[in-house]
Amino acid sequence: MVRREFLLIGAGAVITAAGFRTGRAQRNERTVDPMTTNAVDSGFEITRTEAEWRGMLTDAQFSVLRKEATERPFSSPLNKEKRQGTFHCAGCDLALYASAAKFDSGTGWPSFFEALPDAVETRPDNSLFMRRTEVHCRRCGGHLGHVFDDGPKPTGKRHCINGVALNFKPASA
Repeated sequence: MVRREFLLIGAGAVITAAGFRTGRAQRNERTVDPMTTNAVDSGFEITRTEAEWRGMLTDAQFSVLRKEATERPFSSPLNKEKRQGTFHCAGCDLALYASAAKFDSGTGWPSFFEALPDAVETRPDNSLFMRRTEVHCRRCGGHLGHVFDDGPKPTGKRHCINGVALNFKPASA
């Protein structure tokens, strides 16, 4: 294969992936899209307009929580967080993960083998030419990351969560 063909095929793949990702919101398998900018129609307990979300979140948090972006691996200080406590949604402060469920997956993102009861919801994510399971906050609909079936016991799950989507609250001494 000559270099020009390789570059054209690569560019085509990138453009196709971008279009596939953009079209995902229109094909969402959930009846209610948590990333909606219409607070009235969101279907979540906590609703805000896009302007309100932008006003309360950092640019990185907004990109991840509201636009389903992914932070750079190994960039979150929460990767090294070892204290006892709870990880909360950066969008609505709902307690999502106990520190006892956190483990070092080596993937570059905070990882947990289970969420707290009634804290997160999942849905299929067919973007980027693969089938994954998206994890989002059940109260505000914020995108947190993805869950995979390669975690440790007792669940065998790995909730691979963007650190910017979380706030850590240490346990009281």
